[in-house]
Amino acid sequence: MSESPPPKSILSFAKDLPNICSLVGLLCAIFGIYFAFLGNFPAAMIGLIWAVFFDWSDGIIARRMKGRTQEQGEYGGQLDSLIDIVSFGICPAVILLSYGHFSPWYIPGAFIIVAAGVIRLSYFNVFGLVDKSTYWGFPLDNNVIILVFLFLFDGLLCPSIFGFILYALLIALAALNVAPIKTPKFAGRWYYVITGYTLLITLIYGLKLL
Repeated sequence: MSESPPPKSILSFAKDLPNICSLVGLLCAIFGIYFAFLGNFPAAMIGLIWAVFFDWSDGIIARRMKGRTQEQGEYGGQLDSLIDIVSFGICPAVILLSYGHFSPWYIPGAFIIVAAGVIRLSYFNVFGLVDKSTYWGFPLDNNVIILVFLFLFDGLLCPSIFGFILYALLIALAALNVAPIKTPKFAGRWYYVITGYTLLITLIYGLKLL
């Protein structure tokens, strides 16, 4: 009776190019969290939008790679989902808490943001897409695309008003994340749009840091 081959090591999957791309996106999200704690929101927004860019890029790289095994694909899917929780759940929640100076009043909002992300991704991991181009609910990465745009108005409004708008927007997006609505999956040429948007957002917030 032949023995089954030994399982691959944990780190062997991390050397897969799409997974490396996912991990770079995680690093960007960590930078976003770090700068959010410091109250440096322009730098946090740069980290966040690059997290989105790498999240979009890993799937494109995976689809274009030849000879990628089923195990690598399944591992990559789990890795991507876990990173999404950090990038598009925890990071926006930390930004909300930091903007609210970590007031207890902002804790319920932070919980709702992360909880909606966990619930949505758990559902997606089990049931997947409605079809090849449609999601149930609003995708988490789109939350961040809207969030980094909103912060362009930070400083134009008084902090209390902007803080209220920020809180309300993130709660509304969390509700949409788990709502029984169909939303399109942006792919194809939309990748060039997100690339241009990432570069433009980086330029604008980079100038704010000067």
